[in-house]
Amino acid sequence: MLPRWCLVLALATIIAHGQEENNNMEVTIVGLFQPDEKEEQVAFRMAIELTNIKRILNATTLVAHIEEVSQYDSFNISKRICSLLANEEMNIGAIFGPQSATTSGIIKSISDKFEIPHIETRWDPFAKNTTMNINLYPEPQRLAQALIDVINDMDWETFTIIYDDEFGLLRLQEVFKYHDGFLKGEGQTPFTLHKLNDDNDYRPLLKQIKVSTETHIVLDCAAEKILSILRQAREVGMLGDYHSYIVTSLDAHTIDFEEIKMGRTNITALRMLNPGLGVVQQVIDEWIFEEQRKNRTPDLVADTLKSHSALMYDAVQLFAKGWSQLGLKEPLRPIECLAKDKPRNKNPNGFQLVSFIKMIQMEGMTGMMGFDELGRRDYFSLEIIELVKTGFKKIGSWDPKHGINYTRTQSEMYSELVQSISNKTFIVTSRLGRPYLDKREGEGLKGNDRFEGYSLDLIDEVAKELGFTYEFKLVPDNQYGSLNKKTGQWNGLIRELQERRADLAICDLTITYDRRSAVDFTMPFMTLGISILYSKPVKQPPDLFSFLLPFSLDVWIYMATAYLGISLLLYFLARCSPYEWENPHPCNPEPEELELTFNLPNCLWFAIGSLMAQGCDLLPKISPYEWNNPHPCNSNPTELENTLTMKNLIWHNCGSIMQQGSDIAPQAVSTRLCAGMWWFFTLIMISSYTANLAAFLTNERMEDTIESVEDLAKQNKIKYGVLNGGSTASFFRDSNVSMYQKMWSTMESAQPSVFVKSNDEGVERVQKGKRTYAYFMESTSIEYQMERKCDLAQVGTLLDSKGYGIAMPFNSPYRTAISGAVLKMQESGKLQELKDKWWKEMHGGGACDGQDEAPPSNELGLSNVGGVFLVLICGCAVALFVAMLEFLWNVRKVAVQEKISPKEAFMLELKFAMKCHGTSKPVRRPREPSTKGSFMQLDVFEKKGSM
Repeated sequence: MLPRWCLVLALATIIAHGQEENNNMEVTIVGLFQPDEKEEQVAFRMAIELTNIKRILNATTLVAHIEEVSQYDSFNISKRICSLLANEEMNIGAIFGPQSATTSGIIKSISDKFEIPHIETRWDPFAKNTTMNINLYPEPQRLAQALIDVINDMDWETFTIIYDDEFGLLRLQEVFKYHDGFLKGEGQTPFTLHKLNDDNDYRPLLKQIKVSTETHIVLDCAAEKILSILRQAREVGMLGDYHSYIVTSLDAHTIDFEEIKMGRTNITALRMLNPGLGVVQQVIDEWIFEEQRKNRTPDLVADTLKSHSALMYDAVQLFAKGWSQLGLKEPLRPIECLAKDKPRNKNPNGFQLVSFIKMIQMEGMTGMMGFDELGRRDYFSLEIIELVKTGFKKIGSWDPKHGINYTRTQSEMYSELVQSISNKTFIVTSRLGRPYLDKREGEGLKGNDRFEGYSLDLIDEVAKELGFTYEFKLVPDNQYGSLNKKTGQWNGLIRELQERRADLAICDLTITYDRRSAVDFTMPFMTLGISILYSKPVKQPPDLFSFLLPFSLDVWIYMATAYLGISLLLYFLARCSPYEWENPHPCNPEPEELELTFNLPNCLWFAIGSLMAQGCDLLPKISPYEWNNPHPCNSNPTELENTLTMKNLIWHNCGSIMQQGSDIAPQAVSTRLCAGMWWFFTLIMISSYTANLAAFLTNERMEDTIESVEDLAKQNKIKYGVLNGGSTASFFRDSNVSMYQKMWSTMESAQPSVFVKSNDEGVERVQKGKRTYAYFMESTSIEYQMERKCDLAQVGTLLDSKGYGIAMPFNSPYRTAISGAVLKMQESGKLQELKDKWWKEMHGGGACDGQDEAPPSNELGLSNVGGVFLVLICGCAVALFVAMLEFLWNVRKVAVQEKISPKEAFMLELKFAMKCHGTSKPVRRPREPSTKGSFMQLDVFEKKGSM
């Protein structure tokens, strides 16, 4: 900008040069103003004077003629205009104004009829198709679109419109059309309407809006009323941190907000005129210089210059540019608009001038100008300004072509948010409940020192990041926050936020649709889902006879029946076949009788040996018959031999382990075929038994349990419930899934009630229910309980996915900054550190670590195979009992045959049996009648073949 002395010198030269010109054509510009439009009159007069000084029109000089008119007297205005047009000395080139819609219509009619350019600077929602009218005020629909874009960009889901008069409704009609449900009366609209009263006491209206908890306000009123309304809003508590205002007046920047700008309320406005622009400052300096040159006291400041004054200046400049570029020099003729008997002239250049002006695009004090075919200004630019501590600050711009374009970056916006938070004390409301918040033990604790928990640590980390302080307060009813459908009122934490008694709410508060419509949430600091808390199944002691479990009782009965049936069938087939009868004395080629090897005892032994896959080439026999003749051809042996020597016993057991066959083999085709089928049957059964036995012995038996929510829904033995009024209850109540609807109906009809007042009560009920009660709760809370109560477990997968967030009043300006701090903590791992601290370390955490780990190996204990040992012991006991009976029976036979006392025979046989050496035994024969002490030649223990 040039120095003042240069500007003065230049203007003086132009004035001196202008005084030398005496042949200029003068063109009168009529300006119609209301008496109170003094600033607009000055702007009109100064614009014409500066145009003449700058010689924009060359040989033409503009003359300003100001008429002060009433805004309602159309008749007198028309008479005055016609008298001016008929004056031969006036030479009227154009009419500017008026601002009144009532009187503007008659001026438009006169201008169209006599082709006189008519230039306006007013808001005109009823613009008609006139040929001679040009309006520099922004086209109403496009101006309303700018307001709509700002509202949408600020993410206002709901808002309240405060308007001054009926013209306010007209100015906002495009906003209504954008939400066409309002005009059609369909559904709910995002806004409410309130009209300002006429007594200048707006407090009752503002209190009504405050009760509605609405914090977004669109204020459409005259600039003179804005400051008064905001003062009264501050008195009723509607100028707080969470309130935001959009002022529609384009002159809001001219108001002194000194007493309000130090607050935290967001006040946004639109303006056409930027006082800091160089073109504006230059024009103001020129005005001041001209006023001082004419010894008038200037009262012009760029910061207080109204939009209409700037538009009036631009209107004169636009007219002058059009006149100059067309090069009009023809003098204008008087027009007799009231004379009926005289021919009525028209302005010879009027239509051509207006048509040319409509095509002009130029930049003035109010920015770039462009017009449509109707003379409406369809191109203009607006600045989006925001009230800060230093005054209004430009944050963006809007134009019809590009829409909103912000001049500040995201980092700058975030820095401003953080700066607005710093040094602020937040009231944080919460509820007691481990691990999120609990009372600290100790006396004399005050303030935040009274509490401890995850929530406190989280807010403390956020406060350190953003630089604010905080104070924790407990919610009176200890409720999370649920909506009463009948009254429409919230309780708990949500109510505290809605009534502005708290700035933040933090605990295990789930983000739900209903809560999100009532308050704002940060990004989730913890993700989770609904799951089932249930008691762990009680381990059952191993069954003593678990080795019988691989087969059912029916199979064991069928196997025993098959065993007996095969044994009898073999016995019958052996008796029928000639090949199964053998010579009992191989040394006698012509025996008198044959012996059946497959007698009934041997058939039973053969079948059981095949079934058990036992046996070898040694066939155990009942005790007295274990002593065999070592020389079968000698019918009178002197001693007997026991084939079950220690070496042979080892081989016998080895053969049993290796699953070898018996020493009795069928000879006939029929018996062999029967035995082969029996062996095939036993092979399959033994393999199946062996395969299933390992699983039954290694798996510990558990009580019947549930594995998923489907299992829980299908049964009616185990009751299940939720926290009354919590988000989990809302999940089941509002779900569209038929299974969840059925479960909710079951919970509602259950007696006694399955609903609990707190999670701790639900956990206690699960523990005391002895697996008759399951509790639905968030998975994170289940994890916390499982770290401390080892008898509890989580059942099934998550029913949904959701998160915990920090709640704050609806439309809180601090949401972005606090969410950013939470995100930083998540990326740095701080959130996980806090969770590990309060879940696994504090207050008994980690008590159940390692209890659910699998054993290092799958060894079987005695409890798993004890039944087999029991069967072995019982079998051995029976064998011992039978052996005692055999021994006593043999003692009796010896006593009778040797004619000695039973006691002597008992001691004699017992002494021999107790010897641990020798494998032969002398044959005892009956005594000869004539010889004392001799024996008969009859083997006592003669073996006659297999039993």
